[in-house]
Amino acid sequence: MADRRLLMIPGPIEFEPDVLATLGERTRSHLDPTFIEAFGRGLERTRQVFLASKDSQPFVIAGSGTLAMDMAVANVIEPGDSAVVVETGWFSQRMAEILTRWGAVVTSVAAPPGEAPSVASVREAVAKVKPKVVTITHVDTSTGVRADVEAYAKIAREHDSLSIVDGVCSVGGEVLRMEEWGVDLALTGSQKALGVPPGLAVLVAGPRAMAAYKARKSKLASLYLDFGEWLPVMEAYEARKPYYFATPAVNLVAAYDVSLGKLLAEGMDARFARHAKMAGAFRAAWKAMELRTVPVTEDLCANTLSAVYFPQGVDTTLPGKIGAEGIVVAGGLYPSIKAQYFRVGHMGSIHANDVLATVGAVERALGKAGYKGSGLAAAAAAL
Repeated sequence: MADRRLLMIPGPIEFEPDVLATLGERTRSHLDPTFIEAFGRGLERTRQVFLASKDSQPFVIAGSGTLAMDMAVANVIEPGDSAVVVETGWFSQRMAEILTRWGAVVTSVAAPPGEAPSVASVREAVAKVKPKVVTITHVDTSTGVRADVEAYAKIAREHDSLSIVDGVCSVGGEVLRMEEWGVDLALTGSQKALGVPPGLAVLVAGPRAMAAYKARKSKLASLYLDFGEWLPVMEAYEARKPYYFATPAVNLVAAYDVSLGKLLAEGMDARFARHAKMAGAFRAAWKAMELRTVPVTEDLCANTLSAVYFPQGVDTTLPGKIGAEGIVVAGGLYPSIKAQYFRVGHMGSIHANDVLATVGAVERALGKAGYKGSGLAAAAAAL
């Protein structure tokens, strides 16, 4: 290929050859026995990847991560319900917007860019509001901040609130233990750490979330988002039987099954550890190059992406210059600091060579702007 640049943005990511090969296979009928098997197995594997209970319900729907966010909120919120949003970036704000559009009364517990609300402040808000739901963005793609899902979900459970975790930039790369942590509903998109091209919205609803849906007093306004329309589909395919509501994304679902098989073959704990190691090498490189991350402390830094401020005198042209060195990175996204930083994705099948290639490209691009650093040596030492 003429353009052999390595894609290191926070999604979509680089995909494994056998996943892409499956995606490129001849399209089968959604009633084909081989597809029914792949879909059913993929649903079973979804629970395992989310580390969810056996009585949780997975949903795999054609759509984006934003569709998954919309679907999660729509099915458990009715007009007038209250919600607390743990705000760690632009996508947390999007969740607040979705909640508002579905009629929720929203209280946001915010923090400055690069920070996360304290556990005490969230506990205070939840105790005061007594919300139906508490939403948590596990990793906010705009800031690279990783939230303490376990602590926040515990607060929600203590106050009999449902916890909804936006795991779009975390599931498959960051530690998430739905059953153990008492998370009621978690969601993601296919194109990030799950390692499948864009196009699938993935949700897992625990028993309390499904009970809340079934206890609704009003009919959901959207047909496509309604759990009730999709539940027979998911149950049927998992039982290895066909069921029609809307045509599934056949090739994407088949590729999804293949990719989840690879995740589980690696082992979720091993996968979490690999992501942590690769992220640690990146952080060592940023420190050696005297680059400051948007997250203000290392414990807030995600393992799936880095958000890094430009050094003094360097501007938004840097991502393009890194691209000219063979690595595609992303610009800033959070509005108030958008022109001050860039983002590097490191999730999915990320390995040492990808880290070193990326750090080397950043170092070369900065070198042309007059900056000297030892990021590559630091990353290599960390690996």
